Amino acid sequence: QVTLVDSGGDSVQAGGSLRLACAMSGDSYEMYCVAWFRQVPGSEREVVGLIYLGDNYTTYRASVKGRFTISPDSANNTVYMHMDRLTPQDTAMYYCAAKRSNGDCRLRPDEYDIWGQGTQVIVSS
Repeated sequence: QVTLVDSGGDSVQAGGSLRLACAMSGDSYEMYCVAWFRQVPGSEREVVGLIYLGDNYTTYRASVKGRFTISPDSANNTVYMHMDRLTPQDTAMYYCAAKRSNGDCRLRPDEYDIWGQGTQVIVSS
């Protein structure tokens, strides 16, 4: 199975942009659902969006739709999440997660068995 290393978190001003990266290694890239989750202290981990690498299907939570874009880089076995028009409500620890799948990608964190270490995003007003 794959291992994940996520990166790209930073501190930015509201309205700014960031690109998070989830580098995958160790297995066939295209057989995985890869999801981005985020979590703030005291709250549950919530899905931000996901991609099925078999056909590049993506879906997003409503609050980020149109601002965040998940895209694959098959040459480098990396999944990116580009985040635009960031708001303070986007401040969180962001995690990428993966699950080997035939396309049935789920939204719950307990459906995923492989996790990156997390990368912190701070958006100031």
